[in-house]
Amino acid sequence: MTAFLFLSPSLLLFGVFVYYALGFNIYLSFTSWNFLSETKTFIGFANFERMFSDQRFWRVVFNTFYYAVGSVTLSLIFGLALALLLNCQLPWRGFFRTLIFSPYVTTIAAISLLWIWIFDPRYGLINYVLGLIGIEGPRWLTSTTWAMPALIIMNVWHTVGYCMVIYLAGLSAIPRDLHEAAAIDGAGRWAIFRYVTLPLLSPTTFFLVVTSLIGALQVFDSVAVMTRGGPVDATKVFNYYIYEQAFAFFRAGYAAAVALVLFIMILALTAIQIHLSRRWVHYQ
Repeated sequence: MTAFLFLSPSLLLFGVFVYYALGFNIYLSFTSWNFLSETKTFIGFANFERMFSDQRFWRVVFNTFYYAVGSVTLSLIFGLALALLLNCQLPWRGFFRTLIFSPYVTTIAAISLLWIWIFDPRYGLINYVLGLIGIEGPRWLTSTTWAMPALIIMNVWHTVGYCMVIYLAGLSAIPRDLHEAAAIDGAGRWAIFRYVTLPLLSPTTFFLVVTSLIGALQVFDSVAVMTRGGPVDATKVFNYYIYEQAFAFFRAGYAAAVALVLFIMILALTAIQIHLSRRWVHYQ
């Protein structure tokens, strides 16, 4: 009873704002409701049938996974590279760690406004630099080809510091004597990294893959500020599509069905990653 009393405030919050909300969303996905009517009409699986037969929905699925895979992969690669570099005894390494991590603690709305200017085709920093070397920069956020890569670039800049810090923590947990023993046995730097460092960092990589992928699949803020799902649905992702269906077109039931599909996708992907982790994640 004592433990239950201490847990009850958190259980109450979870019960109301997580489990009840999830249950209500499941119920709502089988109804037709426009937020204004007092009655919710039960329509069975009609929302799901409409969803899976809609080409725009499949474009949203493609866009979301394109964004998630691209941003997570690049964030982990650059985060690991920066962690390896700043794990060395370099001057000012504390300053550079703070500098690289600082975008992660900045609000997405402010960052998005900054990157709108950076990606401006006429006055933006990127196209200005490209012009100095004779390259004509694209119309980033208004191009169906370049709008999604632009969002990925912004997200990598925002999250790479977080990945770096987590990798630094993982590197600090690796015993130095393992590296020293490998060096004594004649292993070079690449062999030590490939056969000692990477396997011992696998739990850290697994944690980052799972959490970063969940976050990327739920992206909303940067899309809402920078592109609003455009141009021509080129950057329309799950959460923005849900928001649009619910609060622009007042299709609450359909939006709830899409949200439920997103939840199932994230749950399934997480379960698959946990199952596959037994093959490549190594604990000391």
